Amino acid sequence: MTDEQTPAEDVAFEADDAAQEIEALQLEVAALKDQALRFAAEAENTKRRAEREMNDARAYAIQKFARDLLGVADNLSRATAHSPRESQDAAVSNFIIGVEMTEKELQSAFERNGLKKIDPGKGEKFDPHLHQAVMEQPSDEVAAGGVIQVLQAGYELMGRLVRPAMVAVAAKGSTGPDAPAEPTAAPNPYASNGADTGGSFDTKA
Repeated sequence: MTDEQTPAEDVAFEADDAAQEIEALQLEVAALKDQALRFAAEAENTKRRAEREMNDARAYAIQKFARDLLGVADNLSRATAHSPRESQDAAVSNFIIGVEMTEKELQSAFERNGLKKIDPGKGEKFDPHLHQAVMEQPSDEVAAGGVIQVLQAGYELMGRLVRPAMVAVAAKGSTGPDAPAEPTAAPNPYASNGADTGGSFDTKA
């Protein structure tokens, strides 16, 4: 303290220094907090990117192998669909059960590895992202644009389409239960209703 400063002036000067120091510390804390939030966001983005790249690598690694197995799944599906289920021969029945169990286990292995079967039900709306229409035919059971029959099941791997489902689609004009009703024509007020409206007016007084 100089000889010219009074005790009150000295206290005010020290208080001003303290306020400036507190303000500087608050700014530094805010900057560090902002930096920490940026680092946390960047770390989260890096984590998500790494997970996405890992899933992509895994999907691409098994995609070719999965495609090769789809033919096996198709053959097993056809075998079970056309198997003589009413056979009285015990050996034949056991063989059919074995084939069905093999197909079920193969589908379970697909699902465990992210390979999901695309098998739309009858009447389900055609989805161009998942289905491929190989034929159109009129139907009185399915509305136009609905799936009539699945000719070959499709598959997607971790959200990526591996093979679309081959389907038959109800053609335009099909009269399924969900088909929109035909619009009813509004009555024409000027149409003849059977009365004789063609006579001339009598203009005589």
